[in-house]
Amino acid sequence: MAIEIAAYSDIYRIVTDLLIIHFHKEGAMAAKSMEAALQAVIDREEIRTLPVRYCDTVWQKDLDGYVNLFTEDGSISTSDSSLPATTGRENLRKMIGTGLDEMKPRPFIHNHVVELLGPDRAKGRCYIEVKLVRNGKKHAMAGWYNDEYAKVNGEWKFKSRHIVIDSAGPVNE
Repeated sequence: MAIEIAAYSDIYRIVTDLLIIHFHKEGAMAAKSMEAALQAVIDREEIRTLPVRYCDTVWQKDLDGYVNLFTEDGSISTSDSSLPATTGRENLRKMIGTGLDEMKPRPFIHNHVVELLGPDRAKGRCYIEVKLVRNGKKHAMAGWYNDEYAKVNGEWKFKSRHIVIDSAGPVNE
């Protein structure tokens, strides 16, 4: 936690310095613009941590941590009809609990793109590679998540995650 706090402190200082340089001649309007720009940077960084924390909760089998990354009515779905989809934290807990034991997923997230849609809404996409077990055999999957985010009580959460599977199949050893 100390590392995260230090990192945010450093980010805050750097961004504030850059924004001061950029907006220093604009007066009162610049202060509002600077605050808005700084908040956008903070929001994007907080959103970018969600998929990283998501992967960590999957690897660590942290069901409480996993469901708390979602809004109360959060959902997950996939382009593969053989995989489950669900809505709501309790249903997410049941689904992921079963999936973690059966499939032993090991997700790796890449290239996160975030678009802020307002002070409490955003959408994004991040690419994923997953190593997992299906029917007792090792498989690999690649694709991306189309995410919707919501800020709830000052904290960014997943509103929905839709996994688009680009490729999947057994791994030959």
